[in-house]
Amino acid sequence: MPLQCITKCLFVQCLVPVLSLAAVKMTAVDDLSDSTEVVEMEDVPSQFFVEKHSWDGLREIIHGSRKYSGMIINKAPHDFQFVQKHDDSGPHSHRLYYLGMPYGSRENSLLYSEIPKKIRKEALLVLSWKQMLDHFQATPHHGVYSREEELLRERKRLGVFGITSYDYHAQSGLFLFQASNSLFYCHDGGHNGFIQAAPMKPVEIKTQCSGIRMDPKICPGDPSFIAFINNNDLWVTNIESGEERRLTFCHKGLNNIKDDPKSAGVATFVIQEEFDRFTGYWWCPTVSEGKTLQLLYEEVDESEVEIIHVPSPALEERKADVYRYPRTGSKNPQISLKLVEIRTDEDGEIVSTQIKELVLPFKTLFPGVEYIYVCSRMLLDRSQQKLQLVLIPPALFLRVGMEDPQWEEHVAAMPEGVQPFIIHEEVTDIWINVHDIFYPFNQTNNDEITFLWVNESKTGFCHLYRVTSLLQPDDFKCPIKEEVTLTSGEWEVLARHGSKIWVNEDTKLVYFQGTKDTPLEHHLYVASYESPGDIVRLTKSGFSHSCSVSQNFDMFISHYSNVSTPPCVHVYKLVGSDSDPLHKEPEFWASMMEAAGCPADYVPPEIFSFPAKSGFELYGMLYKPHNLKPGKKHPAILFVYGGPQVQLVNNSYKGVKYLRLNTLASLGYAVVVIDGRGSCQRGLKFEGALKNKMGQVEIEDQVEGLQYVADKYKFIDLSRVAIHGWSYGGFLSLMGLIHRPNVFKVAVAGAPVTVWMAYDTGYTERYMDVPENNLLGYEAGSVALHVDKLPNEPNRLLILHGFLDENVHFFHTNFLVSQLIRAGKPYQLQIYPNERHSIRCPESGEHYEITLLYFLQQNL
Repeated sequence: MPLQCITKCLFVQCLVPVLSLAAVKMTAVDDLSDSTEVVEMEDVPSQFFVEKHSWDGLREIIHGSRKYSGMIINKAPHDFQFVQKHDDSGPHSHRLYYLGMPYGSRENSLLYSEIPKKIRKEALLVLSWKQMLDHFQATPHHGVYSREEELLRERKRLGVFGITSYDYHAQSGLFLFQASNSLFYCHDGGHNGFIQAAPMKPVEIKTQCSGIRMDPKICPGDPSFIAFINNNDLWVTNIESGEERRLTFCHKGLNNIKDDPKSAGVATFVIQEEFDRFTGYWWCPTVSEGKTLQLLYEEVDESEVEIIHVPSPALEERKADVYRYPRTGSKNPQISLKLVEIRTDEDGEIVSTQIKELVLPFKTLFPGVEYIYVCSRMLLDRSQQKLQLVLIPPALFLRVGMEDPQWEEHVAAMPEGVQPFIIHEEVTDIWINVHDIFYPFNQTNNDEITFLWVNESKTGFCHLYRVTSLLQPDDFKCPIKEEVTLTSGEWEVLARHGSKIWVNEDTKLVYFQGTKDTPLEHHLYVASYESPGDIVRLTKSGFSHSCSVSQNFDMFISHYSNVSTPPCVHVYKLVGSDSDPLHKEPEFWASMMEAAGCPADYVPPEIFSFPAKSGFELYGMLYKPHNLKPGKKHPAILFVYGGPQVQLVNNSYKGVKYLRLNTLASLGYAVVVIDGRGSCQRGLKFEGALKNKMGQVEIEDQVEGLQYVADKYKFIDLSRVAIHGWSYGGFLSLMGLIHRPNVFKVAVAGAPVTVWMAYDTGYTERYMDVPENNLLGYEAGSVALHVDKLPNEPNRLLILHGFLDENVHFFHTNFLVSQLIRAGKPYQLQIYPNERHSIRCPESGEHYEITLLYFLQQNL
């Protein structure tokens, strides 16, 4: 079916009868019965049938599993901030700030712990979690967030309540955070020492604004100034004087989104969802002469971006939420960069504010650039195959715009050499996986700049480099003076999803996380950036770690686990000779959190690997049925995601997010998880196997892995296999039933993309190009165009979707169902009226899990 016909919704489907595996087996049995002699095969294993429970019985099972997950989910401390104590007379060396959920609490709070200078090595020291805030409720009453906050929680995949992030100013000890639909701050530490008193009452930042203030940031050069977003414009306030000032006037505040397309300082939907950037403005780190503060921000014009309607959560109002959503192949927002200057007097009073524009329009300076990634320094073209690392001098911004009659005179008067500097460029024929790892060293020579950088396109694996670029550009592009490889090999330095590096300029060492030992475990490593050579692992093997290093590099904290051990959070001290800092040894110092006990019925999955026909080694996990008996064949669940940027199979604890897989195993199912081509942490060639053909290669790897497990373990009944996943996993669940109905008896597809033409630009075009360049790929990968291949038997397909989904819009399921009806295909549909892409309401989550179990026990 031509892809161009999608929007017309005029389809004539051919009904192609597809025999199920059960039907084929029945034919074989009938053939045997007609023969003159039947040989009984006594060694044929019998089938194990999962006990059928009532709906209430399944509800009790789910209640039991959720009770455990509620004990440990989100309890671990995170977002650490080490602060070294300068008072040598005290017993503590550091104070550690973090977010966490204290025992008995249901919301995240701002906490701290004291790290002692000395410990008793024969005893386990568990640090106490101390409240910074006094009886403070951070979650809005009744848990009701504003629309802006709710959508941000979706983009960040936040499942916790309370304080979910904070900004910290080290010199003053100022903390700033958003809570209870307002902004608050408090002081603790900094150069003035630490407050040792009881928990403090945070100060609410008063405002004259209407609506919710979002994305607050402390000015690094003057922490009395706070910037924030209100109603899609940029504001600033002085927390000492209370003075508040609106800086930009892009948004008109009209009810009609069509007539109000501009915003300032706000990251667009695609930038948040597909690039993990959640802000659109940045403070200048220093204060210039004359007490002038500067803010760089994006001005966004979405007037050419398509408008979509999604039902409002307030269903009783019978209204729809309106969004700007750029479908693949359509117009993206137009973005320009601007600079706002805030002049203050000696008392901190704002004297004036002024907006400066680039000397030439952004698109003129940087033709072909479609996406700005981090702080205007990483620019990406629309195909996401070319990345430029750019320095933009503040002098390139003028006080007047092009419409000003004096504009040409101002441009002519600009100093020679004021221009953008493209200090590095990457090009690939697959795609660029963006990151925010960039560490510039202080310039000792105005003619060059040296920085640490992660590059994946050079070798196909993410690795660290020390680069020196000469600031002598030809058409803005600077020549590379030196590029030193710091890490290498068929493994990855972790760079995506907010991963960090820590650079010690005194010892010339860089600390980073990576997969050098195995792609199944994340570890903390250290290497020299001055004299590359040894790469030293600091975390213990057999676990997967997420780490944070102290500012003076003498300690680090690790949140770690493996498939058998729930998460622990431990503090380690680096000990050894200062003459050889690279080889200092980590010594356990204190515990922040010990592993919780596993559920009584928890059996960790077994990790396996096998050589695939594609030439790659593939990894998988198997949850064995708990009531496994010799000679019995058990039904199997293939749990799948299968898309880029995700790795399901690794040596970390699966008893939190994926506890339902253990529940399935406890009922008698064999549960299989496989990371095929397209998943991450295996190099660009492995992930890039999906280039221009999403949905065409993943099922092959999944089926091959399923066959491998069945051959190896002998207890999997290949005539009773279900495939289930959410989002991309929902898409692949449908693809599995379409292309291999003889393998998958049933499919349970959650929030699936069914037509790639209807998904967003940033994601779809990265992997599939624009539709006009890849029509065959879009057609092959859109499940709604292949419903004729789905089986005709009922009870083989269950679709689940949140009605308010603003990411994979309900249109995808709506369109699929309309095609199923046209083709006369059976299906079951479960809608969650008040859920978005992620199921957040506990009652909805419970209902989804019960529905899944009930469907499987009745039909597998």
